[in-house]
Amino acid sequence: MFEDYLRDPSGALATVLDRLRDLALTHGPIAVPLLVALATLFVIGRRWWARRCHEQLVADARQVTILAPPVVDAASGAALWSNLVGLLRPGWRRAVTGQPHLAFEYVFSEAGVTIRLWVPGVIPPGLVERAVEAAWPGAHTRVGPAEPPLPPAGQDQRRIVVGGELRLARPEALPIRSAFDADPIRALLGAPVGLGRDEHACVQVLARPVTGRRVQRARRAARRVHNGTSSHMVGRLLDLLTPGPTRRRHRPAWTRTGALHSDPQTSLEFSAHNRAIVTKQRGSQYETVIRYAVATLLPANTTKEQLRQARDVARGRAHALAASFASYTEHNHYTRHRLRDPGHALGHRRLGRGDLLSVPELAALAHLPTDEAIPGIQRAGARAVAPPPGVAVPGPEAKPIGVTDTGHHRPVALRVPDARHHLHVLGATGSGKSTLLGTMILADAEAGRGIVLIDPKGDLVTDVLSRLPSTAADRVVLFDADSRSRPPCLNPLDGGDTDLTVDNLVSVFRRVYSAFWGPRTDDVMRAACLTLRAQEGVATLADLPKLLADDAFRTRVTAGITDPVLRGFWSWYDELTDSTRSQVISPLMNKLRAFLLRPFVRDAIAAGPSTVDMSAVLDGGICLVRIPKGSLGEETTRLVGSLVVARTWQATTARARARTPQRQRRDASLVIDECHNFLNRAA
Repeated sequence: MFEDYLRDPSGALATVLDRLRDLALTHGPIAVPLLVALATLFVIGRRWWARRCHEQLVADARQVTILAPPVVDAASGAALWSNLVGLLRPGWRRAVTGQPHLAFEYVFSEAGVTIRLWVPGVIPPGLVERAVEAAWPGAHTRVGPAEPPLPPAGQDQRRIVVGGELRLARPEALPIRSAFDADPIRALLGAPVGLGRDEHACVQVLARPVTGRRVQRARRAARRVHNGTSSHMVGRLLDLLTPGPTRRRHRPAWTRTGALHSDPQTSLEFSAHNRAIVTKQRGSQYETVIRYAVATLLPANTTKEQLRQARDVARGRAHALAASFASYTEHNHYTRHRLRDPGHALGHRRLGRGDLLSVPELAALAHLPTDEAIPGIQRAGARAVAPPPGVAVPGPEAKPIGVTDTGHHRPVALRVPDARHHLHVLGATGSGKSTLLGTMILADAEAGRGIVLIDPKGDLVTDVLSRLPSTAADRVVLFDADSRSRPPCLNPLDGGDTDLTVDNLVSVFRRVYSAFWGPRTDDVMRAACLTLRAQEGVATLADLPKLLADDAFRTRVTAGITDPVLRGFWSWYDELTDSTRSQVISPLMNKLRAFLLRPFVRDAIAAGPSTVDMSAVLDGGICLVRIPKGSLGEETTRLVGSLVVARTWQATTARARARTPQRQRRDASLVIDECHNFLNRAA
């Protein structure tokens, strides 16, 4: 055959064509249907396999809601997408099962905007979450099952959805704008402002890392753009129909060698064009598609006119969302394309063939807003800081605090020597302050350390009681304002140094009732308490009204006083007229009556000798004081709690006066919930 071609090339070619014609006539009726059937099976099988791969992505998919930190670095978006390039699968696996993609979504509603990531189920848990928190230090993530970006219509409702898709208008080798002086998504976040209760919107950026043949195709397209030829199949077919020499002769001046001298302005423009193409080809690449939609929920019986008006409003909002991407126009730009069913397309989150973007381009489209004043953004609050490597872990000499939610998850604790200093637990309601205190109390109880807990709400004491080990039952002393049983007694006038005891008691009353307390009331209560402490037996606060109002009781008590100052006070007091005496003692008497008329307070504070040894509590006991404000009232709760604090301080200072070395004293903790209500002891 080869020799025939050398002797007679045209005759050999004619012979080959005759043989091919004979084969076509002989086997054509069988071969053509077979080829068509094979092509049809190939297309159907490819679509079925793509659908099956997407079903694997959707199965067990999760939704990662991102709470922005107070301060967002503009370069953090690029750091996130650079880290997520690690989601690339090996080449053989991409060829068989495909490459999973992510969906970065801006979801708008009446409450504001929520930023979240849709993550396929095949991606290991925690991988994307840790990448987000590493890219934006201080950001928090909330993980839950995947939900549709637009809510479905409920019963007796119908939904109107208007949306579309944004694709690059020019060859993907040309980049969009990625460098901005201000945040580029500012216009996007402001476009849907004013959404009603039944109006929702979503902008979805689907992205998957690519490599290999997909990047090579983009580079070939870049070379075609550089050579002045079309990058699309139709354009290349049309190029084939034009004569070759004329096509080469009429190539643009900027693509010919030595053309820089032809037109300086054109030369500079296309030089920048080429530099932008080369810059985009560097680094990692993502295949992306941008979809947007606006949904409105209406009653099922809505009239046609109302439907038309709602559709017009939704169309206007959708156009505003699409128009916000005009700021990315540079060498390339986005154009709008129709979607047959926008709601289904956004909810399905399927990514077929997309546009190639570099990491900086994708980061400019999908990132957390850097503007601090944007309203409606869910933020993480204070910036979270990972604990240092040397922080203690729970153990016999450390109180557990919890598990870190920033950085590497590990348990952390507070060393007992560090806990001897004042420890303040600050946070908003519901942030877990009481849970932390309860965990530390249980650790102290298990280790045999002393505990005094004052709870003005009641839930903390209830929680601690339900979780205390049975071995600690004999060490528990419980004051419960809601209990029907008689409480133990902690008499503030019993035991201790007289001057210190009276000074603490008067100071507590003065600070609790500071708005209604004067120097004369302070003088009367101090003298009365010192007098009661000087008598034989155990004095109680219930004796104060009798001392001030009952002449016979006062005469019997003051008869044995030897202190000249106290004797002078009572001589002055006895010389007062009844009306003057009533004016002097009435500010104190009305407070004492309000305090002592409550059965729980009278039994716990003024029932006689103390049945609770606070020194023994500090040496390993557990004293739980449950005094809910709803049961006792604001002022009574403050007064009872302050008296317990004062008595605990007396027992603490007694240790130092006993000259017990510090290393021999057992550790104890005074835990006060809402401590600002009870720190009324004398300084």
